[in-house]
Amino acid sequence: MNIAIRTEKKPESSCWQVFVDQQAIPFRSEAEARQFVTTLEARVRAPHWLPEQKIAG
Repeated sequence: MNIAIRTEKKPESSCWQVFVDQQAIPFRSEAEARQFVTTLEARVRAPHWLPEQKIAG
């Protein structure tokens, strides 16, 4: 998973975007964008367990 933060400057304002692969998520500030990335990376790194499958029969 590729995660990147970019700023998009427009004449009326600037907007921060977090890109997760090809998906762009807009934020009002750099701080909000960085907090989102920190939370996302922690969740991706967290252990994930799959339920045990029972064999029919």
